[in-house]
Amino acid sequence: MAILNLISLLHTLRSSTPKSPLSSFRRRSPIFSGQPPPSISTAIDHNPLLKDFKFPPFDAIDASHVCPGMRALLNKLENDLTELERTVEPSWMKVAEPLERITDRLSVVWGAVNHLKAVKDTPDLRSAVEEIQPQKIAFGIKLDQSKPIYNAFKAIKESQDWSTLSDAHKRIVESSMKEAVLRGISFEANEREEFNKIQQELAKLSKRFAENILDATKKYEKLITEKKEIEGLPATALQFAAQTAVSKGHENATAENGPWMITLDAPSLVSVIQHAKNRALREEIYRAYVTRASSGDLDNTPIIDQILKLRLAKAKLLGYNNYAELSMATKMATVGKAEELLEKLRSVSWKAAVQDMEELKQFSRSQGAPEADELTHWDITFWSERLRESKYEINEEELRPYFSLPNIMDGLFNLLKMLFDIDVVPADGLAPVWNNDVKFYCIKDSSGAPISYFYFDPYSRPSEKQGGAWMDEVFARSRVCSRDKTSVRLPVAHIVCNQMPPIGDKPSLMFFCQNLCYDRVSTIFHEFGHALQHMLTKQDEGLVAGIRGIEWDAIELPSQFMENWCYHRDTLMGIAKHYETGECLPEDMYQKLLAAKTFHAGTVSLYQLKYAILDLELHSKYVPDGPESIYDVDQRVGKVTEPIPPFPEDRFLCGFNHIFAGAYAAGYYSYKWAEVLSADAFSAFEDAGINDYKALRETGHRFKETVLAHGGGKHPLEVFIEFRGREPSPEPLLRHNDLLQTTA
Repeated sequence: MAILNLISLLHTLRSSTPKSPLSSFRRRSPIFSGQPPPSISTAIDHNPLLKDFKFPPFDAIDASHVCPGMRALLNKLENDLTELERTVEPSWMKVAEPLERITDRLSVVWGAVNHLKAVKDTPDLRSAVEEIQPQKIAFGIKLDQSKPIYNAFKAIKESQDWSTLSDAHKRIVESSMKEAVLRGISFEANEREEFNKIQQELAKLSKRFAENILDATKKYEKLITEKKEIEGLPATALQFAAQTAVSKGHENATAENGPWMITLDAPSLVSVIQHAKNRALREEIYRAYVTRASSGDLDNTPIIDQILKLRLAKAKLLGYNNYAELSMATKMATVGKAEELLEKLRSVSWKAAVQDMEELKQFSRSQGAPEADELTHWDITFWSERLRESKYEINEEELRPYFSLPNIMDGLFNLLKMLFDIDVVPADGLAPVWNNDVKFYCIKDSSGAPISYFYFDPYSRPSEKQGGAWMDEVFARSRVCSRDKTSVRLPVAHIVCNQMPPIGDKPSLMFFCQNLCYDRVSTIFHEFGHALQHMLTKQDEGLVAGIRGIEWDAIELPSQFMENWCYHRDTLMGIAKHYETGECLPEDMYQKLLAAKTFHAGTVSLYQLKYAILDLELHSKYVPDGPESIYDVDQRVGKVTEPIPPFPEDRFLCGFNHIFAGAYAAGYYSYKWAEVLSADAFSAFEDAGINDYKALRETGHRFKETVLAHGGGKHPLEVFIEFRGREPSPEPLLRHNDLLQTTA
């Protein structure tokens, strides 16, 4: 329904998938060999980006290091590429391994810069990235379009030794050749020049798009001085609003007496939309949110138009009818198969969502709401929460004290020990961090040996940190890029969230079953699922280790799989302990949470389906400069995905980072595609016996040795069949969402 604009974005923000920088593979040795020129030597000595670090020196990197460091690095890598092209031979050691070393250092250093830009943004850092980005992209294009490297891979595939190569090596060769074609290697000079200009411009536009969203979000502030205006907001929200006011210069602000600062940062926004009795306030903040970055200097509308034009031009240069076809060239699905799945789920969800809306109207009418017969976009979430509270006797604010971040992490780590026989132990101080709130951990196997590491950055910092939640790579597992020749380099990950920070003596308290907010228990489990696939891989070939080389529409399998464990009784009871008393969540409350699990499941399903369908429409059927605008398409799709009329002024597209500044262009359907896989994977544990710990450990071991171990070294369908013993079925997903009866 209409509030899906807000809810879907918040859901997608908290479920952001791993970002994909250019192959992250680190050199074995310092980036310079021999005696470099004095100026370069000085750069090495004083620039932290150019050190041969074990972990990135996040505490030492600043904007002044970016341009000189990247220029020195790119110049060196240009020379390395020239030497590789001169000496390349059609053998694995002569082409794949040198290529991995070149791409590794670039992705590690550039990844560190972009990570800081996402979590510690400054105007100087933005300017530095903007200045050096064209040179970095130009090098990437040159690497992508290297004919000597392409021809060497082609010769390997055509050689008599092809049949003796491992599955991973074959996947690397075939995907490298396909990617080279999709990146313009076959173009003649004029076409190549046009293609490369498109690539540069798309990168520039995506960067501006994301920056406009961040700036527009920071720009909105509403100071409230009368408590009656925010009646209904729970104590936690009032404390956060007062804390925000203090940070904005209102030193005497208190939760009891104000003033209170409301922003578009999710913890603030969601509290108002869900709890404020003041309908005018809900309307104001809703309108502000769904029109972010759609006017003035921060207007993303012309950027979207230009991105869509350039993507279409790029697709046609490569011989595709539209960008969706180009996107699907490296995915499991086809455009037709993706549309077929989305329509099947839409029709099932629509029937249920219409019933949900009628129930909501009847309930609000029974409560004497004057807007009951005309519920609109800023009413749906408010009345949904009141209905859920009434129907299941669940109050989210009463639940939150049971879900403190420290307890959630302990419970998650206990689950991982049970399922995968690994230990997660603090390793603070081992690696530099960018903020004092960031924690560093080591994962050890059953023998106590380290197998991976990760950073965890949990709290919202709206003045400098991108919204949402995501997992990203620092280092990939790699045999070639190990620091010594007798072992592999261990993977390292980032896990980033934007939860409400501790307030006074209170720890960060999370929502449990609130559908519209990423500040949930399941957010942690989701992002950790991504990280597990990266960190528990047993694939030593860096180009397909962990999340690398996996078809994008399968990438959400482990993340969505992990979310299911939030409702597992022993897991939930292990994390749900009152932060003050230590009391476990009462049994009757657990039963209520189970009962409420599928509350308005059809409506929730439509939230993502709308944007998956809209994404494909814009990238397959939309005609730039044609009779329809992007907002006309949005409204048209809304009519078949929103049980109430779409909001005419909706400009949510201007804030849709996933498809205009992320990796989900013509790929947002991947959430639903992978949800089929993840639900079926979890059903294997249900079949084994969800309370039989011996069976769970055995099934967990099989999941670990297949889905989490193989990386991109095997096709995801083959991996799934190896784990499940058959091809995936949509039945578990419909069953988990209580939608099976709707299909009858």
